[in-house]
Amino acid sequence: MTLNPRILVVDGYVEAARKELAAGGATLAADQYVAMLSKLNPGIHCDILFPSDPGATLPNGADLGAYDGIAWTGCSLTVFEDTPEVNTQIEFARAAFRAGVPGFGSCWAAQIAVVAAGGICRANPNGREMGIARKIALTAEGRGHPMYEDKASVFDAFISHVDEITHLPPGATVLAGNAFTRVQSVSVRWQGGDFWGLQYHPEYDLREMARLTWCRIDKLMQLGFFQDREAGEDYVRQLESLHQDASRSDLAWLLGIDADITNEDVRRTEVRNWIDRLVLPTMIARGRQGA
Repeated sequence: MTLNPRILVVDGYVEAARKELAAGGATLAADQYVAMLSKLNPGIHCDILFPSDPGATLPNGADLGAYDGIAWTGCSLTVFEDTPEVNTQIEFARAAFRAGVPGFGSCWAAQIAVVAAGGICRANPNGREMGIARKIALTAEGRGHPMYEDKASVFDAFISHVDEITHLPPGATVLAGNAFTRVQSVSVRWQGGDFWGLQYHPEYDLREMARLTWCRIDKLMQLGFFQDREAGEDYVRQLESLHQDASRSDLAWLLGIDADITNEDVRRTEVRNWIDRLVLPTMIARGRQGA
């Protein structure tokens, strides 16, 4: 039986933030996710939803039950702010749990899933974790979790966030963490639904991290990441040069980057496992073949 999952990609960025990133040469978060999912499973069909846009509805009049998985991108909103854009997405996440559609996502995604299930997120007292999260270590639960099958017990990953999960709801399990952020990944089971969330970004590559950094240089200077704009732009150039030529071992050494970052198969292990170990088995159990 051929399985062609139908995935809803949820991009929570407000329109102004999407335009700002696009102006800086960054790829739309939703498009990054669609490209990643389609490469991992060429038979996959993806729809995109922008829930922060006024009047946003599911594409083509679909309902949540029509999807085999829901994949959430990162987002520049703060989940504990009381705004229509945030509250809409929290309620949407709750509806997805209740519909029993397997969920997955990066950064904002993990936070939204935890808050939707009754947990708490707050600003990280360590400040912003940016660029590459170092020494993410699987917990004992993470080492036995299907999302981390074939993943090293300690690894680096692309990251950009200032908020963190501080209190887990019942049914949630920490799967990985590091010295900067205690919860680097989490599984959440709530009202019959399963969500696997990462604080880091497997959808990024060196170019996308370079463009995101370029868009954030002024902010990063204020936070002490760069002494001046020239230093920030030099860092961006190094990332882009290594992206263009993976044989530049000098740049990999200077940046402290190895296969955790440069090897796409390694970087996206968790996403592949979500499709293979959660989405497809759920489809089979429901007798579905997908789009």
